[in-house]
Amino acid sequence: MATTSPSELTIREQITPGNVAPAASETPGVAIRVFVSRRCGATGISTGTATFERAAELLYHEHDCSEAVTILSGEANVVGDGRSYELRELDCIHIPAGVPHSVRNQSSILPMLAHWAFATPEPSRRFVEVRPVRAVRGLGKPEAADPEHISRFHEAEIYELSPGALFRDLFKGSLGAVGICGGYGRFQPGSSLPCHFHEYDESITIVEGTALCLVQGSGCQVSGYGTAFVPVGKPHRFMNESNADMAMIWVYAGSEPERTLVEPEYCAGTLTWPGPAAFRKN
Repeated sequence: MATTSPSELTIREQITPGNVAPAASETPGVAIRVFVSRRCGATGISTGTATFERAAELLYHEHDCSEAVTILSGEANVVGDGRSYELRELDCIHIPAGVPHSVRNQSSILPMLAHWAFATPEPSRRFVEVRPVRAVRGLGKPEAADPEHISRFHEAEIYELSPGALFRDLFKGSLGAVGICGGYGRFQPGSSLPCHFHEYDESITIVEGTALCLVQGSGCQVSGYGTAFVPVGKPHRFMNESNADMAMIWVYAGSEPERTLVEPEYCAGTLTWPGPAAFRKN
């Protein structure tokens, strides 16, 4: 019987529900969920959420790659190598490789939920020695010499990718990220992005409302922090067919955002997809 080698396997899109079982955690009170990783075929990114119970803290640790943390609900205290910051809902901090940091739920009453993204398909962390706080920045921003970057949501530039689809970039190469970029998109009722593809993998987490995800003829409703993994080169689009707003956190396995627009029939599956090479410029 003929067998298929790994190189011949097709990596397909995948939807992970927002309530997937949390991974084993070394930290009491912190539940970490993995949405996109090498397990679903990703090659450059991993994403997920971390739920912090009251006053719970993920102690000082570091990574071998860029990490971006976006607060979805609640308030967080993030300490990067002795510099302390407060992050509120939808604020985002990018922490470069090798910078030790900790994350704590500011509230002693309510839980805190954060979205995380790594520039690696195999998320991991190394716990290191706790370092004293040397600078309290609060709701301020890093200084020019500091390696971390904070995007305050209320200050981020808003741009309209298509009618009714409003986006904000929260982390990318020009802001210090290496190998990942991402941000927040808000879709008014009836709005959508054109059919497009990327030269890298993408993770899309629906943080409000319900989205219709179309990927090369396959359709699925996504909501409640459900996350779509769209492999490199797959035509796709997200649509808001509801009567309420829809919002997402998107992450690309590339340092800067880029999209190649194609005919909508490729997303609907009514045209045969010729592959991304047919649209690349010589």
